[in-house]
Amino acid sequence: MGHVLPDNKSIWIALTNIYGVGQVRSRKILDTIKIDYMKKVKDLDEADQKKISDELKNYVLENDLKREVGWNIKRLKDIRCYRGMRHNLGLPVRGQNTRKNARTAKKLMWRTRVRPILKK
Repeated sequence: MGHVLPDNKSIWIALTNIYGVGQVRSRKILDTIKIDYMKKVKDLDEADQKKISDELKNYVLENDLKREVGWNIKRLKDIRCYRGMRHNLGLPVRGQNTRKNARTAKKLMWRTRVRPILKK
């Protein structure tokens, strides 16, 4: 998949270096192709590497996943729903408190309001 996995790590941890593969998905992949979790990356042979890469092709990963997430956020902004407005303002989207936390997001939001962008 274009990634060089670290040699000294266990395969189930090393797979999490790929964007879109967490610990649960990593274990699920290794279960389906019947490879031991604790096997080191340097101990894998060519057949195991081929099995892993073939199994990873079944998932949306890396740039495709980032593009898909970006499109979803853009769609929310375009339909101007509540979540889209929160994304536009740079505030927490999933119902978190903003009274005591999210200071950085609120500072960034007010910085753009204080200094409006001048048109040339």
